[in-house]
Amino acid sequence: MSWIPFKIGQPKKQIVPKTVERDFEREYGKLQQLEEQTKRLQKDMKKSTDADLAMSKSAVKISLDLLSNPLCEQDQDFLNMVTALDTAMKRMDAFNQEKVNQIQKTVIEPLKKFGNVFPSLNMAVKRREQALQDYRRLQAKVEKYEEKEKTGPVLAKLHQAREELRPVQEDFEAKNKQLLDEMPRFYGSRLDYFQPSFESLIRAQVVYYSEMHKIFGDLTQQLDQPGHSDEQRERENEAKLSELRALSIVADD
Repeated sequence: MSWIPFKIGQPKKQIVPKTVERDFEREYGKLQQLEEQTKRLQKDMKKSTDADLAMSKSAVKISLDLLSNPLCEQDQDFLNMVTALDTAMKRMDAFNQEKVNQIQKTVIEPLKKFGNVFPSLNMAVKRREQALQDYRRLQAKVEKYEEKEKTGPVLAKLHQAREELRPVQEDFEAKNKQLLDEMPRFYGSRLDYFQPSFESLIRAQVVYYSEMHKIFGDLTQQLDQPGHSDEQRERENEAKLSELRALSIVADD
């Protein structure tokens, strides 16, 4: 929500010092930026965890599809290799789910709770602006009677206008002071609030990738047997593909 000063009933007298207005705009602008950053971070964290889960679930699906491939029935070595891969992928998926659950509880949910505070803050700013509008309108009314000839009826209306102005002025000044006191405190509190969440995020990633190192280290040991290099396998695949292309059923018309 962008803060726009009201233009209705502008008095001649400067009822709010420009320095106060600048302070207010600065502090509220910082909170608006914080609100936007909080929303963006929450959205990005959700995208990240969804992508993580989709990745590990896809990896498990691939290994299961390979296990159902007829090649596994015909080649015991290939079956052993795919079985080892399937076990590794399921372990990876389990640790990934644990990591995502931790991030959900310690990062995403706190971000959401923090973001839920801003509607109340924005409403308090709106109430302050409404109070300022009323203050300016009644101040302009007082000034109008102050400029007129001081007859009995004018003085009576001036007195009444000043009486109407007093509680409105006090209400605005109280709302303005409260916001100017509390907005910097709220902004400063973000450090203590988010630090545990970000520490938890880092730890969750460290634990996860440490486990991945172990899982794929174990898989490497099971598969690390003398064999062809990747370049040799690529050449063999190209040779086999050339043979397939030479078959009449796939020959060009």
